[in-house]
This record gives sequence, C-alpha cells and structure tokens, in this order.
Amino acid sequence: MSDTPSAISSAASATAAPAAPGVLVIRLSYDGAAFSGYAEQPGQRTVAGELRRALETFLRRPVELTCAGRTDAGVHAVSQYVSLPAAAAELEIPARRWMRALPALLPDDMAAVAVYHAAPGFSARFDARARTYTYRIATGEARPVLTRDRVWWHRGALDVAAMERAAAHLIGEHDFKSFCKAASAVDKPTCRNVHAVSFASERPMGEELTAFTITGNAFLHSMVRTIVGSLVEVGAGRRDPDWISSVLAARDRTAAGPTAPAQGLCFMSVSYDEGVLALCS
Repeated sequence: MSDTPSAISSAASATAAPAAPGVLVIRLSYDGAAFSGYAEQPGQRTVAGELRRALETFLRRPVELTCAGRTDAGVHAVSQYVSLPAAAAELEIPARRWMRALPALLPDDMAAVAVYHAAPGFSARFDARARTYTYRIATGEARPVLTRDRVWWHRGALDVAAMERAAAHLIGEHDFKSFCKAASAVDKPTCRNVHAVSFASERPMGEELTAFTITGNAFLHSMVRTIVGSLVEVGAGRRDPDWISSVLAARDRTAAGPTAPAQGLCFMSVSYDEGVLALCS
C-alpha cells in the first residue's frame, strides 16, 4: 500500500477506536494464582492483559478497559466487571456468539460469565455502588488439601465470636489508612464506608472453613487482607476485640496486624443501580 493521504486515512480508521453509542460490560471470573494481579504490567501475566488480547482479537480493534476493582497478585474473582466503549455493530453481537468466542480466546484460568450492555459513559468502576469480598481461612493441624489454593491455613484455633466483635468496629464510614498498604496511602483519600461484615462456616469439598465477608463502597490497596490479618490477631487471642478501634484511630499501617496471604481472598460481587446493566441477548 502506498503512503498516499487516502491510504494513511484508511489505515488509521481501521485501527482507531470507534465512536461509542454504548458500553459493553463483561462479567469475569478468574483463578488469580498465576496472575500478577488485574492491572497490566510490562512483562507480567495479568488479568487485564489476557482479557485485552482476547477482546482485541474478537473485535479486531484496540480496546480501553475499566474494571470495578483491581485485584492483587494471587487474588481470585467470581464476579469482576469490566467495561469498554463499543460501536453500534458491537452492541448487536448476540450472547451466543460472545459465549462461543470468549472461551476459545481466554486462558483456562479465566471465564467470561456474562456480557451486558450499558448506556454511553457507564464505568464499571465509577458507577459501582458496592463491592463484596470473601476471605476464607482453614484452621487446625490438618492441612487443607482440596481447597489449599483458595484458603489461608492458620494452624491454631480462632475465636470467631471475638473476631465478630472486632469486625463490628469496622462498619460505617472511617479512615482506613491503617489498613492500607503504606505506599498507596500517600497523598490519597483513605476514607471508605463499610456496609456489612459477617462470618460463616463453609464446607467445600468436605473441608471445614471460616469465611469472612465484607461489603463496602470501595476498598484501598490490601485493605481487606490487612483487616483479615488484624482480625486473626484477635481470634488467636493476641489482641482484644476493641483493639480494632485504636487501629482505625491511629491512621498508621504499623498499628494494624499482618497482611493475610492473597490466595484466601476472592472478589465476590459488585452492585450497580437497578436497570443500569442489560443482559446481552
């Protein structure tokens, strides 16, 4: 092809992102074990990088992705939401075509659970009203085998009732700087609103687990894992439940407990206003 003005214009239009009369939203699940987190990083295998390659192959154009919440390396997800501006023709792609193409293009440790349409300007991140995470812990002398890649094995017993009393201090709007990775809290707002916390017993694959679930408007870098590490300090009897209040007041990462391992954390769901997302038909 010659470098005439018309040829250059044609080449540019073939690769430029289309005008966006709407937004596509992909609901993803992934096993985070082999990913260096959600966000793209040079030379690293990431959730966003794998999804971008799949979508660009399918749509035959560059894509701009926005997720509901970035997950760290090793963290799993059952309902991560990712949005991208879409052309009119892309909004007409039927669900059956999406659900045939994406499994073929995504790696085995990722799945597109559903595809939605949203109005122009919708953002999976900024339009989210709440996010829910669950952290799973196995206790006792016997190592968990079938769930080992999804839990934190804490060999000592935990007083879950004490952890529940401690977790109650987290509900409401607080400055969670003490529970944020220190480098990420510099010159950034650290107030968040925790809507609900709960503990439950689970028995997947016959192995006894304790599941801690937390819902909030948004979360800071490593916030849930640091909360869990601090609650385990209480459950193990090393701290009093009311200690959590003093940790919040300190606004200092060194006041909180250790950061729990990544493999026990799973991004469970995102809440949006009713009617904002329309399931692709």
